[in-house]
Amino acid sequence: MTTSQKQYGILSLPVIVGALGFFVDVYDLLLFSIIRKPSLESLHLSPEQVLSKGELIISVQMIGLTLGGIIWGIMGDKKGRLSVLFGSIILYSVANIANGMVQTVPQYVLMRFLAGVGLAGELGASITLVSEMLPKEKRGIAATIIAVTGVCGSITAFFVYQFFKDWRMCFYIGGAMGLLLLLLRANIMESGMYGEVKRTGVQRGNFLMLFNKKERALRYVKGVLIGLPVWYAIGILVTFSDKFGREFGIENIDPGKAIMYQYIGIGLGDLSAGLLSNYLKSRKKALYTFFSILSFFVLLYFLQGDGRGNTQTMYLICTCLGFGAGFSVLYITMSAEQFGTNLRASTAISIPNVVRGILPLIILLHRGLRNLTGDYITGGWMTGIVIISLAVIAAWHTKESFGNDMNFIEE
Repeated sequence: MTTSQKQYGILSLPVIVGALGFFVDVYDLLLFSIIRKPSLESLHLSPEQVLSKGELIISVQMIGLTLGGIIWGIMGDKKGRLSVLFGSIILYSVANIANGMVQTVPQYVLMRFLAGVGLAGELGASITLVSEMLPKEKRGIAATIIAVTGVCGSITAFFVYQFFKDWRMCFYIGGAMGLLLLLLRANIMESGMYGEVKRTGVQRGNFLMLFNKKERALRYVKGVLIGLPVWYAIGILVTFSDKFGREFGIENIDPGKAIMYQYIGIGLGDLSAGLLSNYLKSRKKALYTFFSILSFFVLLYFLQGDGRGNTQTMYLICTCLGFGAGFSVLYITMSAEQFGTNLRASTAISIPNVVRGILPLIILLHRGLRNLTGDYITGGWMTGIVIISLAVIAAWHTKESFGNDMNFIEE
């Protein structure tokens, strides 16, 4: 254990600033889902266009996240973890301020793409930094603090919109919060573990190294697959809960409110998953527990048809879906623990963003299955079976990483 690791605790400045950074990140990331309908309606789109353009914009945003995850990951290993924390927040803050000024759908698409690229660096870089700075018995708790604080960003986004009733103002506020956070970041030091590797001259941030060995490539792919159920729940079941609600015979579902409730659940889930993992001394056992919880509430979600559901039960189930999907802290921490210091930022930053970026493919899978079966609901639960099964298989074949010594390199 290095000296730099010994001097930091779970409430040290890197953890606090990382938590606040993820708060702003989640606020901005989920804001579009919350204000999707009113913002697109204000651009004079029909209900059909609101759905189709909404799917397009969220897909483009996720593509930006995927691309940004690779870019910031490489930069985090080549230039340092702090370079990502500064560069990413500047980009997404400016993009969100500009997003408040858009007048057309193409402008909207471009700004969400740029914001997506910027948003990609925040969480992975923060968890990489604190994981390298804190003792191994504390890094899981520190990551949990960051994740739970971040979840509050989506809840804040919902109430900011409820208060101002102006989607443009919501984007301005998100951008302003990000720029203010830069002042706190000026006081953070670089990871000592990264500094040691940098001095050795070992190759760092070569993204192709992740795929030049079969074992390492499979390690990466499994890390991505484990996280897919989170965005199946967020990006399909909850984001389009108004459409599913109508199919179930439940009217007047507000997807923004559903997302807010889900993120309350995610906050409780991330907290519980982190604590459970520490109690069990196992990332994998905690993952299996939350896969089971999520599967149970996905089942309840699809049993709401034929008059069995109503507005209150839909919001309650969305909250419970959030709790079951609250294992982001586990798979992102595992992404940092599974790889050496010279590739750690590349993996910890890119994996959660590749997971987010696969959302367009999940949407396409759902679209294909609903077209194949001729039923929106059937396509939804069939998509869930595919996604959750892939995640369980990937977790089964992933090595336990709880308590791993992270001071090693990839060759």
